[in-house]
Amino acid sequence: MDTWALLKQLSEAPGVSGDEGAVRAILKEAIAPYVDEIRVDALGNLIAVQRATVEDPLRVMVEAHMDEVGLMVIRADKDGYLQFQKVGGIDDRILPAKAVRVGKDAIPGVIGIKPIHLLGSAERKKVLGVDDLRIDIGASSREEAERLVKRGDRAVFDTTFADLGPRVKGKAFDDRAGCTVLAALLAAGPYPVELHAVFAVQEEIGLRGARVAAYGIDPDLAIALEGTVADDLLKEKDESPTTELGKGPALTAMDRSVIVDPRLLRFLIQTAEQAGIPYQIKQPGVGGTDAGRIHLVREGVPSAVVAVPCRYIHGPVSLLDKQDMDWTIQLMEAALKRISPDVLAR
Repeated sequence: MDTWALLKQLSEAPGVSGDEGAVRAILKEAIAPYVDEIRVDALGNLIAVQRATVEDPLRVMVEAHMDEVGLMVIRADKDGYLQFQKVGGIDDRILPAKAVRVGKDAIPGVIGIKPIHLLGSAERKKVLGVDDLRIDIGASSREEAERLVKRGDRAVFDTTFADLGPRVKGKAFDDRAGCTVLAALLAAGPYPVELHAVFAVQEEIGLRGARVAAYGIDPDLAIALEGTVADDLLKEKDESPTTELGKGPALTAMDRSVIVDPRLLRFLIQTAEQAGIPYQIKQPGVGGTDAGRIHLVREGVPSAVVAVPCRYIHGPVSLLDKQDMDWTIQLMEAALKRISPDVLAR
């Protein structure tokens, strides 16, 4: 499997929460040769099973979410501009003047603001929110706009994937990076575990799809794969970054949604060290992932989080280090090959 070609496809595909169909279709085709079962559940999660190479194996759920943050059209103004809402967590400061693609026909547009020449001094200091902004698709009337775009259509940032040498840039690496890692794991299998691969929907609006999938699978343990915050940039005060590019996969100890099972965290650290794979511990208390819902399903599921560090997530363009993603794949392959029921012993 060409992981970078797959990441490019996934990054450029639209997949705002609740409308993940284009991403699901790419992944379904990519993983079909490597799995024994594949299905789509009622919420739209893509769930694949790869049978184990041993008898009576652990049932392991590995999950990555397909959806991305984006925008939803509310209505068209009389002059043809589109009012919109945010879907998921997007900083208002990044929205003005961004190019977008709207609806199933990928209608090109731009998030419009007044030119700087027409702004007063007070307006120049104001952070514009969605109520102050409109998407301009070139329509001159409500009727013209509504022929092109419907209320409820999603809009995504219009970003092209690019190879920058040791790094790549593109949109939605949270969590198309995780989806790519999971697809690569399936291509490298099977393993001495029964692998339930879940490409989940609606993470960005409440960790919804993974919760439903975990309830149906009832796994012995779960690992969520993510694209996480790398804020290794200059700061006003001396503080450690959440994660850094080029330092290896990020392992979570605790975030706002989950305290990672200490047995699994120890196992992942030991696996990385034995394999000579660099890793970093994500700064505790930052963000949340689908593990936050998975670990609460039924009688509880021991859960962990492994992430690819990415700069500028939840924005128009993200940046990741190729080696970090390769190391993440290597760590997960090693973990799936050596995990056993003893890992969960108290």
